[in-house]
Amino acid sequence: MTRLIRIELLKLTTVRLSYWLLATAALLTAFFCTLEAARSGVGKSVAPLSTYSGLSTIVTGGVWGLLFAAVLGATASSGEFRHQTATLTYLATPDRNRVLIAKAAAGALAGAVFGLVGYFVATAVGLGFVAAHGYHVSIGAVTFARFGAGHIVAGALLGAVGVALGSLIRSQLAAVIGILVWAIAGESLIGGLFTSARPYLPYTDATTLAGTVLGYAGFGPSHNVSGGVPLPFAGAALLLAGLAAVLAVVAARTTVRRDIA
Repeated sequence: MTRLIRIELLKLTTVRLSYWLLATAALLTAFFCTLEAARSGVGKSVAPLSTYSGLSTIVTGGVWGLLFAAVLGATASSGEFRHQTATLTYLATPDRNRVLIAKAAAGALAGAVFGLVGYFVATAVGLGFVAAHGYHVSIGAVTFARFGAGHIVAGALLGAVGVALGSLIRSQLAAVIGILVWAIAGESLIGGLFTSARPYLPYTDATTLAGTVLGYAGFGPSHNVSGGVPLPFAGAALLLAGLAAVLAVVAARTTVRRDIA
């Protein structure tokens, strides 16, 4: 199994798409965190960066890394069918379930990197603005570590979810569009209408796991809407792990078994 995971990691690290996705996530994180930090203390946008609330809002803004971790996972599994390399993969390893597990593990490791990079970029922006204004850092080392761990765990779990979803759908375009539409539009609509359901929505759950205030990472009508109680760290992680497991089991019993066209 270790050899299979290393092979899947090699695939991820030797294609340019992985680096393009990582760079896009980092740039979007830097842009939106800079925008929020520049507006801090103005009106009702973000609290002043001299406060815990204001600085933590910026530091926990690496959510683009989490979203693109899921996209990377989906492309890693569905890309085998798009580029017609699945045949060679399954000839080398006839046990398709082992291949799926290896891809999920590789997707989780890569997703953890995406989450970590997003956290580093967001933290750098936040601390940069704090230093520029001469503010005192209002977040302790333990809290910084908790936010970092949350980004890593959330990125890893969303990476595994993406792999399972890509294996289930097989179509790379459909999987990527589905992830983006669900996170940006679907959860925003559901979260805006039913605030009590927000903690259980996958993308929203991942952002709260990373330390983001419930609803602040949402888009459209659900952005910064009060209501609902975020799940505890362990509960949020178990929810995403359970989703990845369910999708993987369904994929293993359906699409993974099908003949390759």
